[in-house]
Amino acid sequence: MNVSEFDFDLPEELIAQHPPAERGGSRLIVFDRAAKTSQHTTFDRLPTYFDRGDLLVVNDTRVFPARLLGHRVPSGGAVECLLIRRLDVGALNGGGLGVGSSEERSSEVWEALMHPGQKLKPGAQVLFERDGMRLIGEVLERHFYGRRTIRLESSGSESVAALIERIGHVPLPPYIKRNDEDSDRDRYQTVYARASGSVAAPTAGLHFTTDVLDELESRGVARATITLHVGYGTFKPIRVDTIEDHEVDPERYAVSAEAAHALTGAVRDKRRIVAVGTTTTRALESLRVEDGIVRAGEGETRLFIRPGHRFSLVSGLVTNFHLPKSSLLVLAAAFAGRDEILAVYRDAVQRRYRFYSYGDAMLIL
Repeated sequence: MNVSEFDFDLPEELIAQHPPAERGGSRLIVFDRAAKTSQHTTFDRLPTYFDRGDLLVVNDTRVFPARLLGHRVPSGGAVECLLIRRLDVGALNGGGLGVGSSEERSSEVWEALMHPGQKLKPGAQVLFERDGMRLIGEVLERHFYGRRTIRLESSGSESVAALIERIGHVPLPPYIKRNDEDSDRDRYQTVYARASGSVAAPTAGLHFTTDVLDELESRGVARATITLHVGYGTFKPIRVDTIEDHEVDPERYAVSAEAAHALTGAVRDKRRIVAVGTTTTRALESLRVEDGIVRAGEGETRLFIRPGHRFSLVSGLVTNFHLPKSSLLVLAAAFAGRDEILAVYRDAVQRRYRFYSYGDAMLIL
């Protein structure tokens, strides 16, 4: 299929720049795949569309402050670094990157996106500082599309990981045209986030509040938790003409024996499995199902879900509204139907729904 078949007109002002005033205060479209009908409501009404015995599956990944701001050494030129994937962890004894202490210091090697790319060649040294804390970096390798391999070193007794948490900024998506704010540390995180490792939030989960989760439980809706760490590839544009030629970046996932047992029970009893978000969907559809038994597993998934995919587990989907010609929209189209999802999207645009990470939500059943 041609990528142009997943295009639609989206006014730029509908890309949400801030979350709603209160978590869970979003609008919600409920789309029935069988009847091909939509209902318009609010997210706090979500539990009323679930049946007793349904299984809700959430992704408990936690976004870490992966955006580092600093300057080159010694020129002082501004540098921006978005950490994508940790490659190695170690320790250094004295010396190294211009720090003369004899103490053992933490060191980590990362794949990162860096700007300005043309000036950051192997050997370039950078310094990231905030509130008296410092991380020192050295570019080790140069790759395509602004990617670099960089070694980060602590300047004192704290670990690199601890300093990233304190120095780093929330890595808001490139479609949010503002600097991060203190409130983003809470709002760009789900209420059930636990396992640190994502550079982007599993945004469908941002709508859930403890009240909504409690009401779902009171209605007899079971819940299972998986982990998929969202990589920067979630924003990767489709640069080819046909979607079959597109490749998604690998993302790490883990599905425990407990979650697999819950999934197996839902499959056996023919109960609905509702995935919260495209990330949860990719993790679930990457699992092996043999004779009705869902196998626990972990690893990396490169699964690109597109029209023609046969869903083995997911029978319902909570998702946000995605950008034109994006892999996330393609996944939603694979689940709901291309013509159907584009019709819903055109209706959402006409009704001024908010799109993308901090936007409104959709429940597809």
